[in-house]
Amino acid sequence: MRTTLVAALFAAALPIAAQAQDRPQIFPTRDVAVTYRAAGQGQQAELTMLWSAASRLMRMNLPGGAGYIVADHQNQRGFMVMEAMRTVMDVPMAQAAGMQRDLENARFTRGGTEKIAGTDCTVWRYQGPSQAGEACITADGVMLRAQAAAQGQQGRMEATRVTYGAQDAAQFRRPQGYQTMQMPQGVPGTPR
Repeated sequence: MRTTLVAALFAAALPIAAQAQDRPQIFPTRDVAVTYRAAGQGQQAELTMLWSAASRLMRMNLPGGAGYIVADHQNQRGFMVMEAMRTVMDVPMAQAAGMQRDLENARFTRGGTEKIAGTDCTVWRYQGPSQAGEACITADGVMLRAQAAAQGQQGRMEATRVTYGAQDAAQFRRPQGYQTMQMPQGVPGTPR
């Protein structure tokens, strides 16, 4: 009886385990820098994202050298650096992580394969808590293309350059000598 119960529980868990495995790796498993061409709300920009895989750190350099955002997925915190004002501001993880945060809890459906910026990826359609879309993600967790719709807005980004290699840890640290600024009240995702 006990063996039958264990076997039944194991058999019941197999479809759940298989279903859980049919989703992409959403965090890069090795260090990488990706330059994207992004478009949304009638604007276009180029931005670069750096990943320190072992530390689960992501840095997004803002267009035009305005600054950068760092998301620390391991410790669930983030900050934004505004270079022109030499200020640092803590930001809610939902804002620092952006789309990545939504993908953690999304449902995925596997599509075909593509090659973007010379790199193979699998197309995944997804439905997350606050957005739906499609992303082409490499086997090692690097998003090469994404298009999403959320709150009546649409956006798209596509990799133009992918460079694997160790990332300098200093790029993910808070800069010294910058003024600390508080997040304005009433900004979505800010604790009240």
